[in-house]
Amino acid sequence: MRKWIEEDWEFTVTVTEGRAEQCRLGFERNDRFRCGYGTPSGFCPKTMPVLYTLCEIIRCGGNFKARGSDKDYEIEFGCADGPVRFRLSARKRDT
Repeated sequence: MRKWIEEDWEFTVTVTEGRAEQCRLGFERNDRFRCGYGTPSGFCPKTMPVLYTLCEIIRCGGNFKARGSDKDYEIEFGCADGPVRFRLSARKRDT
């Protein structure tokens, strides 16, 4: 497989709340995931649709203010099961 599109955004997902025993994958505070377009390695498949949707907002030229965030490129969201919270940060890559 040859990747021919250079992504112009990168995303960091940080666990802000939750303990390992509350999560089937053992996520706990300060765990961190990075990704571009692909799925972050080890990220929760059940919560991935939420993450994908939020990343797509940025890729399409939007920001998170319409979703209730006070920052353009940072937003908090919960896991599909509830006990874990995440912070998503988007950063434009240098071109």
